[in-house]
Amino acid sequence: MPRITLLFASLHLLLLLVLVARISRHRHAHSIGLGAGGDALLARKIRVHGNFVENAPVALLVLALLELSGMPPPWLWGFGSALLLGRVMHAIGLSSTAGRSPGRLWGTVLTWLAMLAMALSGLWLALR
Repeated sequence: MPRITLLFASLHLLLLLVLVARISRHRHAHSIGLGAGGDALLARKIRVHGNFVENAPVALLVLALLELSGMPPPWLWGFGSALLLGRVMHAIGLSSTAGRSPGRLWGTVLTWLAMLAMALSGLWLALR
């Protein structure tokens, strides 16, 4: 059983619920149904959520496959931690401003580095 991935997937799911709740509260408070209704703040909240769902699922899938393929636990903990920290940093950074921010920059960098390291590790495990 991929317990390390299960932990990180569960933590990512909690973060996803926070992001979705922010959108729902905003929609309810401003009576906005579909789309962003011209509301820039809602559009940014939707984008924060969208960016999360564009990146986290495939990364968690690869993390699970690495765990099932026998990747040593310290590597899995490192990949999972980097991915989660990157996603949290990115969400905070993009939620704070639509422009540049340290959280958005370093969250993106950390996410991409974790995903690159997992991809290379997966290739190594698959082709050795």
